[in-house]
Amino acid sequence: MRVSSMRNSTPFLLAGGLIAAPAAAAGTINVTIPQLKVAEYHRPYVAVWLEPAGGGAIRTLATWYEVKKGGNEPGTKWLSDLRAWWRKGGKSMKMPADGISGATRAPGTHAIPLPADLKPGNYVLNVEAARETGGRELVTVPISVPAKAAKAAGKTELGAITLSAR
Repeated sequence: MRVSSMRNSTPFLLAGGLIAAPAAAAGTINVTIPQLKVAEYHRPYVAVWLEPAGGGAIRTLATWYEVKKGGNEPGTKWLSDLRAWWRKGGKSMKMPADGISGATRAPGTHAIPLPADLKPGNYVLNVEAARETGGRELVTVPISVPAKAAKAAGKTELGAITLSAR
């Protein structure tokens, strides 16, 4: 599909299949999913969210799960395995959510824009992964807005998590 006349922006695919120009971003979050050498590999479910450093309502930035699971079992059934995200607000979200939810990702590094409409202050960036016949991991990264570079790394299910400022 070709999109033209969208100056200074890169189009992207929303969950509903529509092409749109992304909103301005304050930075880029890079999430690395490592290639694991295991007998039975399944792509992890992943949730990425921000919460104010002093506590408060979360803002989900991305949720990757098996959107179209085979058989009669919906892929959303296993989102509760992302326990921290689920308890903090995931269970109240309706999936799929345009611009936030999508299919699981293959091993590699994946970029997520840091929303430009965040109020200045201190936040905690959370990245949680859970994998069938695998483990579960939560990586937290303290960040500030306006965005400054930040990084952390997982030990098993997640690799490097970085924030780069624009």
